Amino acid sequence: MGACIPDSWSCHAYSRVNATTPTTLNPPSSATAASGSSFYAAMRILPPKEREAMYEIYAFCRKVDDVADGGESREIRRQKLDQWRAAIDACYGDTPPRELVALARQIRNFGLLRKDFMDVIDGMQMDVDGDIVAPDWATLDLYCDRVASAVGRLSVRVFGLAHDSGVALAYHLGRALQLTNIVRDVDEDGLIGRLYLPKEELEQAGVDARDVAAAVADPALALALEAVARRSRDHFAKADRLMDGCKRRAVRAPRLMAAAYQDLLRRMFAKGFAPPRERVRVSKLRLARAILTYAVL
Repeated sequence: MGACIPDSWSCHAYSRVNATTPTTLNPPSSATAASGSSFYAAMRILPPKEREAMYEIYAFCRKVDDVADGGESREIRRQKLDQWRAAIDACYGDTPPRELVALARQIRNFGLLRKDFMDVIDGMQMDVDGDIVAPDWATLDLYCDRVASAVGRLSVRVFGLAHDSGVALAYHLGRALQLTNIVRDVDEDGLIGRLYLPKEELEQAGVDARDVAAAVADPALALALEAVARRSRDHFAKADRLMDGCKRRAVRAPRLMAAAYQDLLRRMFAKGFAPPRERVRVSKLRLARAILTYAVL
């Protein structure tokens, strides 16, 4: 999972390709890059202008995520993230990089904020600087804000939400999606020496995180996983209440994202968190039902 990004408002669940530099941002098309993910389903129900903007945001997230999870040395990956910072800065000037002209256009069209792009890159750097193992809740929350809620802050501007409600929605839905992914991907992350569960919950469960493989195999880890899953569920509930107060058409895409991942979270609760854990995936049938529900709002 690397810096884990949900298939929606989070930079690390996007599918992996070779780590790239800004000079190779564009795949055959940004829409092609998004296809096959559950995020793509949410983008497809948007009007054309908003959909194209989300494709460009998606392509950016995917590329910086690839840098963070690439096989190169940490120093090279830091240099590539710095190149991305310079490239994003250039998008706010008169001469954006040729490969980022489309992204720069969407930045102007929707007033996307430079800080949100930089926050995403800073989140990627947290994974590059060192494998994250048992961060405290404050550090984990910062990580979630950067790799998930920052993507949400970019997205709500495209969706046309009012500033205050949009920022609040990005805060809660981004964290809900990210924490759900962390719970789901704990075994996968453990294989590469990462353990995103907060140290407070691990200590409460009596799990020693000094050996990641042993910690992931410890039956007591289920207690920490359940605590994080409950935190995610609380964020989903707050996101749902915020969306209830928004114009229905403006929250079609986030409603679909939330529905897919809340179903995933419910099934993890039903299966339990003790090993051996079967990785739960977004149900295609439930996703199809959600699309039918929210595409016609």
